[in-house]
Formats: sequence, structure tokens, C-alpha cells
Amino acid sequence: MQSDKKVRSDKRRIRIRKRVAGAASRPRLAVKFSGKHIYAQCINDESGETLVFLSTLEREIRKQKLVANIAGAASLGKLFGEKATSAGIKCVVFDRSGRRYHGGVKAFADAAREAGLSF
Repeated sequence: MQSDKKVRSDKRRIRIRKRVAGAASRPRLAVKFSGKHIYAQCINDESGETLVFLSTLEREIRKQKLVANIAGAASLGKLFGEKATSAGIKCVVFDRSGRRYHGGVKAFADAAREAGLSF
């Protein structure tokens, strides 16, 4: 049996995903924060493929010792924005995975915008 917190989180995530969908022209930028790490990926929901993926578990990023806080989210957002623009992605739809748009989520989004992504 799931805890009430997990059930509420799943409901928020599903409610957001009803409205947010990625396409080839405008993929979905999904960001996930765990207790220690941050995961971000651009997804084309029409074909079901991941176009760009980056997390704090990557070898080069592990050397920087980024953690799942505001500073780590800002650094990862900048790196992700640069990687996505180099892959030819300019415009995305932001999927915050049920989290509130403040703190680390906001820092990640602002850094990705500064790096060249628009959403």
C-alpha cells in the first residue's frame, strides 16, 4: 500500500501530464529530483524516444560533486541547456513532475533558459 504522500504526488504528476506532451518540434523537458540526484531529459512523446538525457550521475558531472539543491540544479540546468541546444533543440515544454515551481525546479528552469532553451 502506498503512503498518502506518494498517492498525492502521483495525482499531481498525472494531472500535469494530461496537459503537457512533447512532440518532435517541441519535446517535453522532464526534470526529476531524488534525495541525492537530479535527472533531466527531453522526450518526444509521439515516438516515445529520449532525445537528450543528463543527470548528476554522469561521469563528468560527478567530478563536480553536484547535489540535489538549488546550486546543483542551476549548474545542471545550464549544462542541460547547452547539451540540448547543441543537439538542435531550441523550444521545449517543461514538465516539473508534480513538484512546485520554486527552489531547485525554478533554478533549473532559469539556468536552462539562460543557456538557450525557450519554454
